[in-house]
Amino acid sequence: QLQLVESGGGLVQSGGSLRLSCAGSGGGLYNWIVAWFRQAPGKEREGVGCISRTGGRTFYAGAVKGRFTISRDNVRRTVHLDMNHLYPNDSAVYYCAADRQMLCSVLTLDRQHEFDSWGQGTQVTVSS
Repeated sequence: QLQLVESGGGLVQSGGSLRLSCAGSGGGLYNWIVAWFRQAPGKEREGVGCISRTGGRTFYAGAVKGRFTISRDNVRRTVHLDMNHLYPNDSAVYYCAADRQMLCSVLTLDRQHEFDSWGQGTQVTVSS
């Protein structure tokens, strides 16, 4: 079973940048699509974006498109979420998730209940 561990969260000022990482172990990450989700206090968990197995395709939610970038290094079994121009409403716990069956597409972020593996989450706080 693939295990995921997020890192890189922290406190950043509005307008700043942060890089999150998702490290996979227990299996070849190249067989899995990876997505990022986030959950703010009192809100439902929402999709941020996903990346295909090879890294050749990405998809982003409208709220982060143009500001966030997902990349992956299958040799190092790591997926990154680069977040730029952060706003206070980007504050949330960020989770990475992986799945062996799905494709990364416009529909993927609405299917979070189907993801096979989840990390424990990392807190991102953006101060105003």
